[in-house]
Amino acid sequence: MLKEKYLDTNIILASQSPRRQELLKGLDLDFVIQTRPVEEIYDKALKEEQITNFLAQLKASAFNGILQEKDLLITSDTIVWLDNQALGKPKTTEHAIEMLTAMSGKKHKVFTSVCFTSTQRQDTIYDCTSVYFKKLSKEEIEYYVHTYKPYDRAGSYGIQDWIGYTGIEKLEGCYYNVMGLPLPKVYEYLKNR
Repeated sequence: MLKEKYLDTNIILASQSPRRQELLKGLDLDFVIQTRPVEEIYDKALKEEQITNFLAQLKASAFNGILQEKDLLITSDTIVWLDNQALGKPKTTEHAIEMLTAMSGKKHKVFTSVCFTSTQRQDTIYDCTSVYFKKLSKEEIEYYVHTYKPYDRAGSYGIQDWIGYTGIEKLEGCYYNVMGLPLPKVYEYLKNR
């Protein structure tokens, strides 16, 4: 479906995330992966999707002046929102354990924004999913961090691995959004673009 529509488009996914790459492949689209370094700094007054919208657009700005007429750039950002603050990727083992301990037995929100940039226009969409963690023991948290090393993941966890299987009681919203790409919304955007 989308493949025919985008035959003459050079889709660029600016993400090192293997999960985002795998999810976008699931839409049967051909794309290339290109990333450019960006310092992910944002105004601390920003909240929830304002943060991910800003960062997805910031990642796109690294391609200013480079995009060609047939290019469509896709950039994305995901955060975990807990107790009125953003949790990004953990910097150390202790930081990962702290994050998971803070989320244990609570609900948090996951925001992902996706920015679509061409030489003609830029559109940003986002999604929000509520995730409910069961009460996790210290042993479970330490086992997960030491075994799965979730240092490249917002909030220190991946829903598609051990902690998702054992620690999540329920979800409200899109599962794929928690993985880093809200596929139903991405599909609808690309279909109607």
